[in-house]
Amino acid sequence: MRTIDVAIARRIEGRLPGEHRAAGVGTGTEIAQLRPYVIGDDVRQLDPAATARTGEAYVRQQVPERALTTWVVVDVSASMAFGTQDRLKSDVAEGVARVVGRMALRRAGRIGMLVFGGSETELVAPRGGRRAMIGVRAALERGVAPDGQSDPHALERALRRLTRLARRAGLVVIVSDFRDYEGWERPLKTLCSRHEVVCVEVGDPRESELPDAGTTVFVDPETGRQLTVDLSSPRLRERFATAERARALEVAASVRRAGARHVTLSSGGDWLRGLGRGLARRRG
Repeated sequence: MRTIDVAIARRIEGRLPGEHRAAGVGTGTEIAQLRPYVIGDDVRQLDPAATARTGEAYVRQQVPERALTTWVVVDVSASMAFGTQDRLKSDVAEGVARVVGRMALRRAGRIGMLVFGGSETELVAPRGGRRAMIGVRAALERGVAPDGQSDPHALERALRRLTRLARRAGLVVIVSDFRDYEGWERPLKTLCSRHEVVCVEVGDPRESELPDAGTTVFVDPETGRQLTVDLSSPRLRERFATAERARALEVAASVRRAGARHVTLSSGGDWLRGLGRGLARRRG
């Protein structure tokens, strides 16, 4: 977790609280200047001392808040409830969200969350302190969506909504398996133009290669459709592996074109170390 903390700090260098003076003036705690009051100014910003001293109304303007807001976008679609190794993909996604949230709050920042893939997108408004993690945990504990609630545009809509919500530059961490989603590349590129974005792709080894298990019944968790397949065919297993490699390369290329960082994690092994290595790795 210390490695991840350092890696996140490097990803958002220049946006951390206290390291650099923010540009311009705005709402904050540190005074930037005093100026005469003009009609339309917020009367709550009137400076009593300067007004009394000069006999003319003056208002305070502050340095804008420099606390970083970190947004975590988490996929809870039915496909995230899959796992054949140490845990489910949804378990890895929950762990990533909790770790990133704790790292963000350690630096006096705020954490907000969008949970998508269910019947509707759930928003956890950005907060700081202890209450922030309480909201994050409550959203994650609701679990994944039931089977059959497939929405190929759920990720696209979540990213477009986040673009409207997150006006100030910050850190965005998207945790998903990026399966069966359409149209998310353009809103991802828009997000990357303003924020530092990390796409964490969570997978399972059985999604990339099939075992020689004879006749097997598959169920698509997103739609509920069933398919009976003879896995004893080497040609079928090879075609599946080839198609999966092509899908994985296309996701990686789309993330790279958008300007985001791509981290891949698996439901097997030490996902926390994998997250640290992925964040610390320099861009190619």
